[in-house]
Amino acid sequence: MIRVAILGATGYAGAELVRILSSHPEAELSYLASHSYAGKRFSDIYPGMKGVCDAELMEDDISKASEAADVVFLSLPAGLASSMVSEDLLSKCVVIDLGADFRLHSQAVYEKWYRTEHHSPSLLAEAVYGLPELHRSEIVGRRLIANPGCYTTCSILTLHPLLKAGLVEKDGIIIDAKSGTSGAGRGEKLSSLFCEVDESIKPYGVATHRHTPEIEQELSLSAGNGIVVQFTPHLVPMNRGILSVCYARLKDGVGDDDVAEAYAIYSGEPFIRLIDGLPETRFVKGTNMVDISWRIDRRTGNIIAMGAIDNLVKGAAGQAVQNMNIALGLDESTGLAKGAGCPF
Repeated sequence: MIRVAILGATGYAGAELVRILSSHPEAELSYLASHSYAGKRFSDIYPGMKGVCDAELMEDDISKASEAADVVFLSLPAGLASSMVSEDLLSKCVVIDLGADFRLHSQAVYEKWYRTEHHSPSLLAEAVYGLPELHRSEIVGRRLIANPGCYTTCSILTLHPLLKAGLVEKDGIIIDAKSGTSGAGRGEKLSSLFCEVDESIKPYGVATHRHTPEIEQELSLSAGNGIVVQFTPHLVPMNRGILSVCYARLKDGVGDDDVAEAYAIYSGEPFIRLIDGLPETRFVKGTNMVDISWRIDRRTGNIIAMGAIDNLVKGAAGQAVQNMNIALGLDESTGLAKGAGCPF
């Protein structure tokens, strides 16, 4: 059995990790930590897990976690993981960071967008960006995996085939994305209160959202040259889910068959569905699936590519488990749901 530790186990992404790994046939939860709730049982915080996970929560001590586990998941605020992870730690366990500290290749870009110091820049080259559909072979056997952000996972996978095949212009790409409130985390914030969110929708992080450089980094690799995108996220009054609607100008002569051929790159991907209809977040809720579709607007010459994920599963915990499975040589689907928990 794979011994697993989770630091930040009571946040939304950490709790989703506990839920998924509790039924993973090859894993056992050996160390659950929460600075806010140390000494309490996990099921005291999440009563729905009573009888499933009643483990006592420890302090966020990565040294103890590395001694107790083969894989350590970090679900912590920006800046903390880079202060904890070291070469010595990586000699003891695999680290999968659900935060942003190892996603960006450049220390300067990270510090500019996150406005915090990166404490272990020497490890940036060690880390692999854990988007399996793009970097599967690089993930195998790696010790440090940077789990992608939720908006980024949805947006990158939706646009990647078009840029990889060279079907769209690299300039003028617009990503209009919407997320449920769990994307803001479990911490108490005025802007996340029910009365502040319900019956409303609002943009935020306009021209400043921290996922922007991550999207540009990976789409630039897809295109083979530098890509700049206009990314605008929105908060919608639902618990979970992300919908990315992406606009790009098609190159002259590109037709439906060319687009279909480009997206065929995802044939055989266990967690990507190319659908004829339009994606809806309710049909991926609770799963590690990505639903993608597209439409060509002949009037404007644009393609509208659309993707939907569950931000806590494929956008966080589920993808982290998928990365663990790949890194350790398991079938990547092990322990991960494909069909939606509720089909309507």
